[in-house]
Amino acid sequence: MTSLHFNAPRKSLEVLVTSEAGATLERQENVSFREGQAEGTVIIIRPDIARQTIDGIGTSFTEASAFVLAHLEPEQRYAVMEQIYGEAGANFTLCRTHVGACDFCVEGRYSYAPVADDLNLEHFSIEADRDGFNPAIHSGIKDPNFDLLDMIREAQAIKTGQGDSDLRIVASAWTAPPWMKDIGDWYITGCAENDWQGTGGALKPEHLATYAAYLVKYLQAYHAEGIDIWGLTPVNEPCGNNGQWESMHFTPQTQRDFIKNHLGPMLHSAGFAELKLLGYDQNRDQMEEWADILFGDAACARFTYGLAVHWYSSTFKVYEDILLKIKENYPEQRIIHTEGCIDDLGKDAPEGVSDPARFKESGWFDNDAFWWNANATDWAYSASWPGVDPDDHPLYTPVHRYARDIIVGLNNGLSGWIDWNIVLDSRGGPNHVGNFCGAPIMIDTDTGKVHYTPVFHILKQFSRSIRPGDRVVRADIHNNAAGTENLYACATLNDENVLSLQVLNTSKQEQDYSLQIGNRLTAVKIAANSLQTVRIQL
Repeated sequence: MTSLHFNAPRKSLEVLVTSEAGATLERQENVSFREGQAEGTVIIIRPDIARQTIDGIGTSFTEASAFVLAHLEPEQRYAVMEQIYGEAGANFTLCRTHVGACDFCVEGRYSYAPVADDLNLEHFSIEADRDGFNPAIHSGIKDPNFDLLDMIREAQAIKTGQGDSDLRIVASAWTAPPWMKDIGDWYITGCAENDWQGTGGALKPEHLATYAAYLVKYLQAYHAEGIDIWGLTPVNEPCGNNGQWESMHFTPQTQRDFIKNHLGPMLHSAGFAELKLLGYDQNRDQMEEWADILFGDAACARFTYGLAVHWYSSTFKVYEDILLKIKENYPEQRIIHTEGCIDDLGKDAPEGVSDPARFKESGWFDNDAFWWNANATDWAYSASWPGVDPDDHPLYTPVHRYARDIIVGLNNGLSGWIDWNIVLDSRGGPNHVGNFCGAPIMIDTDTGKVHYTPVFHILKQFSRSIRPGDRVVRADIHNNAAGTENLYACATLNDENVLSLQVLNTSKQEQDYSLQIGNRLTAVKIAANSLQTVRIQL
């Protein structure tokens, strides 16, 4: 940040809105500032109180997304990719991908070290990430050579073509190869009810170093392909996933010891000292314990960049109090949201949706009303597993969940936010275990119809106005009038002292508020059920 001093604003640079009424990053009339002190509902921005630096906003590369995109003609596919990564599109910067198989793979159950007891990893190969999809098996494939590696390369080419090489990829393995684990398998289903998480197995003690070497081999192999991985987590969801798909377990203590005794030193000795190593990589309800154990050990913390977290422990809680506590206790460590999506979809309408007939007719593929209203349920909507409270998982509005999580999360310490699959088919797959989910872009692989959902437009609006290197600054909503408790706001400042204010209105009414910066104010209207961005030169 060149300076935290600012001039009193005179007029906004631009005002953008995306709304249920149909606006998508639509320009609104600029607002002008005057001297004075605002009253009523006021958003007060303090550009002089700077907080964490932004790592980026983005989405994920998965085999499932590559498979769906392979159903498009190359020109149409490239146009979609331009919308995702291009400067005129969402221009995402922070992304995630999987190391080996995950649930969002076409067939799953693969690793890069398939030969059992290959201790020196002599048979290591990432060929599965580039071998394409056989049109004789998968009907409708237009580009059989397009795969996960090609998807990443195409995003890189788009970035490079616009003079931007800043594509930050966080890689996460769902599991080690089965022969390295005590269960000798990818996962085991049908576990006892009181042990619903304990089905992924753990590393055998003799393979702790082998698995660390496996991850380093992955980084080296991708580097050889011209892809430098920015960040890494030791494993996705170390607490388990009920044995539904590929997984592997760590406790906070075993991951701490794995990082400090094996993975951290091996990354440094292999030339990856600058790689951003993120611990944990699961739900926020347990993140404080993991942070205390990982970062409370100096020998482990010296290797870590921060904590990776997901949002699946609740459909409405952001856990801002815990985020803020971790940030206060470990200010040098970042917190990055590495996965969130509209999960457990592709089913009949749940009880209580606003328009069940429309839901059943068109589902959520090309039905924008679904994304703007309380129609979605998640994995725990009617859960009966021990330790899971259905009250934490009520019906929710997908757009609100995304936008509120980003806004409140940034206000309380998140430095980056990554969506899960960027593209899925009209059912929410492919997913080799039937774990269908929503994606920002849905494509009908039979017809080639591409639908950019409201969630895509919301993420695009955030990404275009919140960039790596920006700083979060203090934004408070004061003296809320009746009916305006549905407003949420955050603000960031870039090196040119351009302030970007994000305001979410979750109500069905247009709302009035005043914006106060220093000794100047302006009156603003925000449309019903919308996300508004106000950009101001200070």
